[in-house]
Amino acid sequence: MRLLLPTGSATAAIVRKAAEGMDADVVVIGEIASFLSPARLKELVRAGEYDLVLVSGMSTASFEEVENETGIPVFRGPRHAADLDLILPLLGTVTLSRTKPADELLIERWREEAMRKVAEREEKADFDYLIRGVKVGGNSRIKVLAEIMDAHREADIVSRVREFFASGADIVDLGFGFDATPGEVKRVFGDLAEVPGPLAVDSQDPALIAAALDRADLVLSLHEGNIPAVGGLLAGYGTGTVVVPGERSLAENIRAAEEAGISCIIADPLLPPAGSGLVPALGNFLPAGYPLFFGAGNVVELLDADSVGANALLAGMAREVNAAVIFTSEHSDKTQGSVQEMRRATEMMVLAEGRPYPKDLGIDLLVIKEKRRRREPPVRYDSVVPVAPMPREITYDPCGNFRIGIEGDEIVAVIKGRAYRGTSWADLFHTIQENGDVSLLDHAAYLGAELFKAELAIRFGRSFEQDGPF
Repeated sequence: MRLLLPTGSATAAIVRKAAEGMDADVVVIGEIASFLSPARLKELVRAGEYDLVLVSGMSTASFEEVENETGIPVFRGPRHAADLDLILPLLGTVTLSRTKPADELLIERWREEAMRKVAEREEKADFDYLIRGVKVGGNSRIKVLAEIMDAHREADIVSRVREFFASGADIVDLGFGFDATPGEVKRVFGDLAEVPGPLAVDSQDPALIAAALDRADLVLSLHEGNIPAVGGLLAGYGTGTVVVPGERSLAENIRAAEEAGISCIIADPLLPPAGSGLVPALGNFLPAGYPLFFGAGNVVELLDADSVGANALLAGMAREVNAAVIFTSEHSDKTQGSVQEMRRATEMMVLAEGRPYPKDLGIDLLVIKEKRRRREPPVRYDSVVPVAPMPREITYDPCGNFRIGIEGDEIVAVIKGRAYRGTSWADLFHTIQENGDVSLLDHAAYLGAELFKAELAIRFGRSFEQDGPF
């Protein structure tokens, strides 16, 4: 297959290196590859004999006319020349796009294939228990249990639970503090009667546990203090239980649960925070004859570090100790998004089976740092213009001023009582410009910066402050 690879002078060396050993013509069309016009490409195609043309993924022109007139297919390559060496070896085995950059297309396809494998393996997996249709234990995926503290105080518990399930929780755990009453527990679980997913009640109070059993599928946590009071009741309902050590050992409490007739038991050796015995505690995660519970949420909540990497690492630990259920929470601002992160982490662990480490899986938890830095050539210039500080005096735009904020996953820009809303800063700015609500260049630059900052805040789950630092 003979290739035509039009490129710019700035990236020609990178393209030639990527095409080494291939039947390809690398043709420099100017300084910037993305400036290639359909007329120029038509000339290049007619000047040689080619089977396929790969243009820059940054090109915005349509090359449909070139393809129609010459009969030679024109596909989008990657956006960055540095990624070309990943794409060229795949030609002939993948179908590229005429409109979407090759790197974006392949990332989507790798992700889709990865998720297909996760679903397929889960469908074929065996299990120890089936809790309201969810496989637990065996060789099934580690299940994510997400906790809602003080569920009786939630203004809209149904929406909150549905939100956690939508984020990837397999089981939602409803916590009740010492101020909760059996009536409040009944009310909460009654409100959730139509929610289809598995629910857990999180309390050590026998009265509160008993109040949840008409709907609860799992109880956290049983020990020597409450097994005598509710063990028989749980056995009668067939409710699953998480057993923990207390004044007696985990093994002793498991035996007590068995003697009470409880058949669905998950063993929790307890995982303390970093600095309080985390590493030694991992030695307690030994085969107990029952699926293991891994309390990752306690570790992440009590660590002032971004939750993304912590959740991934803890999911890897859970995999190594063969845990069946992993606990996570979103109690604090810093752990918002942990349910979704932990679900992705458990899916990564499925894909890591048979591999020495969870890398190059098709899905990842990289949010800020890059997996592969793109080493584009340096920008060329002939002279430097000294940069002067902005003047303190502001010239206000006659069109008016904007108040910018975020609501959910949307950027909101308000002027004179009218709100522009959307998820893309560029779309908002374009609409503002088209409607004539900005007239000064410096105001336009300011708006672009603030709208983009708002989009980043949404993307990374951060707060937004107009005129403040990101």
